[in-house]
Amino acid sequence: MHATDTSAQATSAAPSSPPSLRARMSRLTTYFGHHRLAWVVAIVATLVGAATEPLIPALLQPLLDRGFTQGTLQLWMVPVAILGVFLVRGMAQFLAQYALARIANEGMLALRQALFDRVLAAEMALFSRQSASALSNTVVYEVQTGSTLLVQALMGLSRDGFTLIALLGYLLFLNWQLTLIVAVVVPGVAWIMKTLSRRLYSLTKSSQQATDELAYVVEENVLAHRMVRLHGAQAGQAERFGSLSRNLRRLAIKSTIASSSMTPLTQLLAAAALSTVICIALWQNRGAVDTRGVTVGGFVAFITAMLMLIAPIRRLADVANPITRGLAALERGLALLSDAAAETGGKYTTERAQGALALQDVTVSFGPEHAPALDRVSLSVRPGEIVALVGPSGAGKTTLVNLLPRFVNPSSGQILLDGHPLAEWRLDALRSQFAMVSQDVVMFNDTIAANVALGSSVDEQRVHECLAAANLKEHVAALPQGIHTVVGHNATQLSGGQRQRLAIARALYKDAPILILDEATSALDTESERLVQDALQRLMHGRTTLVIAHRLSTIEHADRVVVMERGHIAEQGTHSALLASGGLYARLQNRPNAG
Repeated sequence: MHATDTSAQATSAAPSSPPSLRARMSRLTTYFGHHRLAWVVAIVATLVGAATEPLIPALLQPLLDRGFTQGTLQLWMVPVAILGVFLVRGMAQFLAQYALARIANEGMLALRQALFDRVLAAEMALFSRQSASALSNTVVYEVQTGSTLLVQALMGLSRDGFTLIALLGYLLFLNWQLTLIVAVVVPGVAWIMKTLSRRLYSLTKSSQQATDELAYVVEENVLAHRMVRLHGAQAGQAERFGSLSRNLRRLAIKSTIASSSMTPLTQLLAAAALSTVICIALWQNRGAVDTRGVTVGGFVAFITAMLMLIAPIRRLADVANPITRGLAALERGLALLSDAAAETGGKYTTERAQGALALQDVTVSFGPEHAPALDRVSLSVRPGEIVALVGPSGAGKTTLVNLLPRFVNPSSGQILLDGHPLAEWRLDALRSQFAMVSQDVVMFNDTIAANVALGSSVDEQRVHECLAAANLKEHVAALPQGIHTVVGHNATQLSGGQRQRLAIARALYKDAPILILDEATSALDTESERLVQDALQRLMHGRTTLVIAHRLSTIEHADRVVVMERGHIAEQGTHSALLASGGLYARLQNRPNAG
């Protein structure tokens, strides 16, 4: 993706209207539809369980007619029949629940893995459109919540749907004229569920956005906890958090109102139909006793089956809420898969590049409302050359080095490595040619050895050698578990200089032919800078190196200094020649805080 595509992507990502329920469900079959045996078991078990529901009122007819009225029913048949029905229903419910749980967890595993793989391979624009908290919430929590809600809802929908069908079938068998009255309820229930489901879908989407915003505030305050306390900003941040929390509460209340309205409305319709049926049944029975001989058991069986319809109708009315919430949660993951395009590369590869770099009329623009970060920049770097990039803040130095491993793609122009355009390189082969040490050191919550050998297998001997070259050997040796010590969250228990040297050890371990140093010695004290500079000299030896730095001690050893200003190359040459010319570089070095 080019730098100018970001805003367009963000705008197009917003859906214009919610897709149909069928369309939303069909998108999930890729992850939840492959487990055919589990689906068969779930459907068969649900059908069996639903078929046992009419057996309960059906047992009442012989019990009343033969047991109480005629006295011909064998007593042993009562517990056998009742226990048999409940045993079959219990086993069926267990099998259905287990099968659906397997489907949910296997589908959730596949979808979550696909999401994480996409995050690892997505174009860099994704991380400017979405915060870390939103991405982690989607991959971890939304998928799990959505899968659980959806499968539980589907389980209830299938169970109660089949139960309703079975009971209606039994009622039709007993008295089809009365049963047809129930059909009056169906259109009303369907209209209520459709209308309120749309409302719930809209509210759920709004709640997801509000949750992301709330999580982002927490993320910001966790990352900036020192600054918040130093500037006394707790009250302002608390009010910001409270405002978003209140908005989330308001949406939750609206969702509750929408979901809670379904049950009383559908129950009211069902009660109206049921009362009508009972009245007509009583009227029929009074007029038909003398003519058709309707038994007490048959009448009680019919009324009992009618009363048993209320529970599945009520649960079916409630099922719209979890289905809507579950689908909305899972759709966030599907949207991430469809909207976050994967990075693409060419086919060219080589074991180790020579390190010759060339930028040809390269322009980088992040949108028409911004000035170009780089404007028709051309620059050549020879293999093994050390080039320092200097200039005021916002000159385009970091953008330039981010172009090389394709963290940013140019809007126009091209960049070549060893004469091959970067677009022709296979991405993994291209990035294997670069090592980077920046002022923002990122470490994983893993051992020192794993952090040094990041992306490669751990060779303990090489790890020790790299730590020694980075002036970190003595400190690591003094740790209780040496190189197997877990550094914790981003290695924050290490000092700034130690973390910087650990990053240098990582770059040494990678042994890439091209090195990028982005303010690698900024914000270090004199002693730490001396140790880091010493380690950097070993790291730069024999490598093509691009150095972004302000300190004279880092720049003066460069083969060439490239001075940038407002996205252009203002001047370039050796340190001494540029000082002598009295241009921008000389002015920058003569500032009181230079060096």
